[in-house]
Amino acid sequence: MKILVAGVGNIFLGDDGFGVEVARRLAGTELPGGVDVGDFGIRGIHLAYELSAYDTTILVDATPRGAEPGTLCALELEQGEPQSVVDAHGMTPDTVLDLVGVVGGEMRRVLLVGCEPGDVSPGMELSPPVAAAIEPAIRLVRELIEEELRDQTEPTSARPRTVS
Repeated sequence: MKILVAGVGNIFLGDDGFGVEVARRLAGTELPGGVDVGDFGIRGIHLAYELSAYDTTILVDATPRGAEPGTLCALELEQGEPQSVVDAHGMTPDTVLDLVGVVGGEMRRVLLVGCEPGDVSPGMELSPPVAAAIEPAIRLVRELIEEELRDQTEPTSARPRTVS
């Protein structure tokens, strides 16, 4: 079982750098064999190519969903229809998933650990509520890794569709 934890986001837009910071901190810790951590920043096309090499990918990103800043969520994502025009500098997780088939890849299980951003204006600092969500996000990612490794013998159809 191979798992990729992919931090995505733009570190120059405040809270949008959340996923990158989680990946940076997680990369400095001991993880089970077969688990890789990567800072993909805004390199969505690179990430789309990488997805096929892993059984499960856990994307970590700032994800506006209308909650209080710093609120975490965990969801399973599905591949949609490819977009005819792609902005390589605006690679949201759904755009990356749409590109997997376009680049000749095969999407497997993709989970998202998202954090409600508070401020995505230019700057390299995370807002206090988003900064406070980093350690809980790391714990959540570790829990998802453990669940994936524990459930690797179960058929995919037996797994829940939503994680949170």
